[in-house]
Amino acid sequence: MLQSISLKIKTKLTYGIGLLFAMIVLLGGLSVKNIYRMSADTQNILADNYNTLLYSRRMLDALERIKTDPVARNEFEKNLGLQKENITEVDENAATTHLVTQYESMKKDMNDASIQRVRIALNEVMSLNMASIYRKSQVAEHTAHEALLWICIIGITCILIAFAFLIRLPRSINTPIRKLTDGIMEIANHNYEKRLDLGKYEEFTEVAQSFNRMAERLTEYRKSTLSDIIQGKKYIEAIVNSITEPIIGLDGNRIILFANDVALTILNLKRENVIGKSAAELALKNDLLRRLVRELVQPNEKEEPLKIYADNKESYFKVQYIPIHVTDDQKNGSQYVGDVILLKNITEFKELDSAKTTFISTISHELKTPISAIMMSLKLLEDNRVGNMNDEQKALAESIKESSDRLLEITGELLKMTQVETGKLQLNPKITKPIELIDYAIKANRVQAERFGCHIEVEYPEKISKLFVDSEKIAWVLTNLLSNAIHYTPENGRIIIGARQEGKSLEIFVRDFGKGIDSRYHQSIFDRYFRVPGTKVQGSGLGLAISKDFVEAHGGTIRVESEVGKGSTFIIKFEV
Repeated sequence: MLQSISLKIKTKLTYGIGLLFAMIVLLGGLSVKNIYRMSADTQNILADNYNTLLYSRRMLDALERIKTDPVARNEFEKNLGLQKENITEVDENAATTHLVTQYESMKKDMNDASIQRVRIALNEVMSLNMASIYRKSQVAEHTAHEALLWICIIGITCILIAFAFLIRLPRSINTPIRKLTDGIMEIANHNYEKRLDLGKYEEFTEVAQSFNRMAERLTEYRKSTLSDIIQGKKYIEAIVNSITEPIIGLDGNRIILFANDVALTILNLKRENVIGKSAAELALKNDLLRRLVRELVQPNEKEEPLKIYADNKESYFKVQYIPIHVTDDQKNGSQYVGDVILLKNITEFKELDSAKTTFISTISHELKTPISAIMMSLKLLEDNRVGNMNDEQKALAESIKESSDRLLEITGELLKMTQVETGKLQLNPKITKPIELIDYAIKANRVQAERFGCHIEVEYPEKISKLFVDSEKIAWVLTNLLSNAIHYTPENGRIIIGARQEGKSLEIFVRDFGKGIDSRYHQSIFDRYFRVPGTKVQGSGLGLAISKDFVEAHGGTIRVESEVGKGSTFIIKFEV
C-alpha cells in the first residue's frame, strides 16, 4: 500500500519536473539559436561593410596627399585593390568600377576637378556600405526583439507552470498527510470514532480505507475489553485496600493514582478529594502529605521514623519510597512511570526498642552500685592493715579488678548509648583547643600504653583553629579511639595522634600500624554491637557507635581509612 502511494507520488513528480525540464530545454535552445543569429548578423556587418569603410577611409586620406606625397599614390592603389576583392553588396561592384574609372582619369590629368570626381566616387562607395550597415542593424534588432519575445513567452510559461506545481503539488501531498496525522493523533488520544475521507486524493484512498478499518477494529476491541478493564481495576483496588499498611501511588507528574483506606485515614482525607489530584496541591493543606512529598523529592538521609497521631494514639511509621519502572521490550530498557509510598507501622517495634532502652538504662544504673561495692572491697583487701595476701590471692584480686573495670566501662557505655537513643544527650559546648583534647586522651591512656609498650607520637601544626564543642564528649571519643589503637598495635609499636586543617575543615586523627581493617567493614564498624570477624580483643562493640553519635551531634563526621596489613586511621572532621 505504501509502495503504491510512493509510486503515484513519484509519477506526479516525474511528469511535473519532466515538463519543467522540457520547457527549460526549449527556452535554452531558443536562446542559443537567437543569440547565434544575432552573432551572425553582427559578424556580417564587421566582415563585409566595416572593411570597405576602412579601405575607403584610407583612400580618402591618401587622396588628400596625392599631389605632394609620392607614397600616397601607392597607398591609394593598394587599398583600391583590397576594395575590389571585398565587393559584398549588390550595387557595390558598379560603384567600385566607377571609382576605378575616375582614378584612371585622374592619373592622366591630375587636377582639382579630377581629384574631386574620385572623392565623389569614394563617397558613393561609403554611402552604399553605410546604408547596408543600417539595413543589417535593423535586421539584427528585429532578430533581438523576436528572440526576447519568445524567451519572455517561454520563460513566463515556465514560471506559471512552476508556480502551479509549487501551489498544487505540496498541497496535494501535505493535505492528506496532515489529515492522516490528525487521525493518528485522535486514535492515540483514544478517539476511536475518528474516520478519514480522502476521496479527492486518489493516492491516499487505500490508506484512508485501511485507517478506517483499523479504527473500526479498535472501537470493537475497546467495547469488548472495557468491561474487563473495569473489572481488573476493581480487582486491583480491592488488593490495595486489603493491604493493612498505608500505601499511596503516584504517577510521574505526582498525580495520586490510588490510596488505600488506611492511608486516607492517617491523611484525614476523603477518596473523592484525593484520587486524580496533584499531590503537590493537596500537600499545601496537609502537613503529613507535604512531608511525604518533600522526602520523596529530597530523601532524608537519617531515615528517622515518621510520628503520626492516629487511632487516638501516637504511632510510628517507616516510610519506604518504591520507584516504579515499566519494561520496554522494544528499547530493551525500562521507563520510569511513578512512585509508590509505603508506610510500615513500626509502633510495636518502637515500643519494644523503648522498653529495651529503659531496661538497659535501669540495669546499667543498678549494676553501678554492686560494681562500686566490689571495687571498694578490693581496695580494702589491698590495704596491708587488713592483712597481707599471698601471690595467688593477689593475682585473683587483680583479675577481679580488671573484670570490675571492664564492667564499669561497659555500664558507662550503655548509659551513654541510652542517652543518645532517648534524646537526652545534652551538649555543653565551649571554645576548646584541639591539643587539649589530644593531651586528655594521651593522659587517660598512658598507663595502658606503657603496659603494651606503645609509643605515642603527636603531629600538631603551629597554627590551627579552635573548636566550639563539648570537650568532655569529644575527649571521650578520642580516648576511645586511642585505646582501640593501643589494643590493635603490636608490642613496642607506634601510634600517631594529631590534628590538621585545610580551609574551614579541621580534622583530628588517630593512626595505628596494626593489621588493619578489611574495606568490607569500614561502614559496619560504626554499628552497635558489631565486631570485625576474627577480632581477639574483647569489647562491647559500642565504643565506635557512641563515638559516631557524639561526633554527629556536633555536626561533624567520623570515618576510617584502612588497608589490611597497613594499619588504620580514624578521622574526626569538624567545620570551623
